[in-house]
Amino acid sequence: MDKILRINMGPNGEPSYTTEPIGDFAGLGGRGLTSAIISKQVPPTCHALGEENKLVIAPGLLGGTTGAMSGRVSVGCKSPLTGGIKEANAGGQPGQMIARLGYAAIVLEGKPAADTLYKIHISADGVKIMPDPDLKMLGNYDTVEKMKQAYGNKIACVSIGQAGEMKLAAATVAFTDMEQRPARHAARGGVGAVMGSKGVKVIVIDDTGMSMRSPKDPEKFKAANRTFVDGLKKHPVTGQGLPAYGTNVLTNVVNEAGAYPTYNFKTGRFSGAAAISGETQAETITSRGGKATHGCHRGCVIRCSGIWHDKDGHYLTKQPEYETVWSHGGNCGIDDLDAIAMMDRLDDDYGIDTIEMGATIGVAMDAGLLEFGDADGAINLVKEVGKGTPLGRILGSGAAVTGKVFGVERVPVVKNQAMPAYDPRAVQGMGVTYATSTMGADHTAGYAVTANLLGVGGTVDPLSPKGQVELSRNLQYATAAIDSTGMCLFIAFAVLDQPETFQAMIDMINTFHGLELTAEDVTALGKKVTKMERDFNEAAGFSKKDDRLPDYFLKEGFAPHNVTFTVSDDELDDVFSDL
Repeated sequence: MDKILRINMGPNGEPSYTTEPIGDFAGLGGRGLTSAIISKQVPPTCHALGEENKLVIAPGLLGGTTGAMSGRVSVGCKSPLTGGIKEANAGGQPGQMIARLGYAAIVLEGKPAADTLYKIHISADGVKIMPDPDLKMLGNYDTVEKMKQAYGNKIACVSIGQAGEMKLAAATVAFTDMEQRPARHAARGGVGAVMGSKGVKVIVIDDTGMSMRSPKDPEKFKAANRTFVDGLKKHPVTGQGLPAYGTNVLTNVVNEAGAYPTYNFKTGRFSGAAAISGETQAETITSRGGKATHGCHRGCVIRCSGIWHDKDGHYLTKQPEYETVWSHGGNCGIDDLDAIAMMDRLDDDYGIDTIEMGATIGVAMDAGLLEFGDADGAINLVKEVGKGTPLGRILGSGAAVTGKVFGVERVPVVKNQAMPAYDPRAVQGMGVTYATSTMGADHTAGYAVTANLLGVGGTVDPLSPKGQVELSRNLQYATAAIDSTGMCLFIAFAVLDQPETFQAMIDMINTFHGLELTAEDVTALGKKVTKMERDFNEAAGFSKKDDRLPDYFLKEGFAPHNVTFTVSDDELDDVFSDL
């Protein structure tokens, strides 16, 4: 994993590619590498859909290894949704296979002069860039099927659906899972629109003939990996809750805490929560012959994903994640798991961020386009996006655009990106993360739910402003570092509670790469990545005024606690004062 594959899609002549040593970017992976390349090689003021922007796909530092939980892949660019730097990551098989082919990153750059759609095939034999007009306006599922017919069953695919081709700001990049289903997505910030702007429909990865990457010290790496896995298995969240009920185990927890945004962030409890909870979901999946426990990539030991079958016992989609169930469920007043699963399938096929889409439907409901609780109406709104109708293009551009078009005041966004499934008034640490993250409103950027609600890594009162800035700051740095390793963010539960598991993670990196990193070095990496991202955003025109929540979160009391967001502007301005 010592080279970068650079694919230029134009504008002059035919698309071409070159490989180059990783050079100055050595020692970086995943988010660290995507953000470094974007910050150094993309003009911050460029148009996100123009030829100067780049799309970077990078496995983590432990990608392609036998290390547990190390198969995540990062996608970076200037975001067409936020206007700032963006990193979105996903599970699936492509990240590991890209790493085994020796690439630290794939960089798509330039822009085709003609309206031509391309597929790219990458293998040990080289790179082929070929026009394929037959793929035009296909969904991700049909696109992958065509690639399997052409290249066999040992490939992995990175693709976009109709939303990416239309360059909509909520468009995702899909990654195939172990069953070659395009069900894992780098979803946030419109990364799929940037891939669409490059004229690339699908990248086929074939690592036939390539072996796992070898550590510098195999025995010590194996021992560290064993300790790491043991820690994950004995933690109640990663060893019990997530494997049994998936991420949707949080529905009852967050709802009971009064922090579950319902009816477009109007109240903190949803009366239909039990019907769409992780417990109900797992029971339904099992009764229909699906799998409530499933890994999104090889090497996953938490196995928090699952397989959802419809009422006839046929595969429909992956088990909808907590954020998806919330966004299309409680946020819209819908308590029907089958309707939510259908929207998840459509989102994945069209290539739309489920969080952004669900939040957008909530805004549309507030605008009177349909009633809260109208499941069939919500499904039809998602279909509008796939059809590319004028309404669909508005909705596919995200909650902020939809709110402006329909004159809605309550639009839950920061830097134009929709908030996820935790109201910032009832989980104030998440409010700090939403406001100050370089990515816009993003729960994964600094998951303060750990200490605010779950008692993981300590306890901080979720309803008080006290301690939230320090909590969010530390989590944002830690997350930036974890995102650079290629490890799943859910390892954080065990890492925060178990010093020996944290040390085992560091030992895995050290023994694989021949390094001597300390815990302080991990924090320094997170700070380095965050500073690169903040510097890019500042050069793109962002300032302190962009690190704020919408005013109504400061003014409207939130039931059942009747609280507002009370972390002050001065405190928000202090989050990154140490950079």
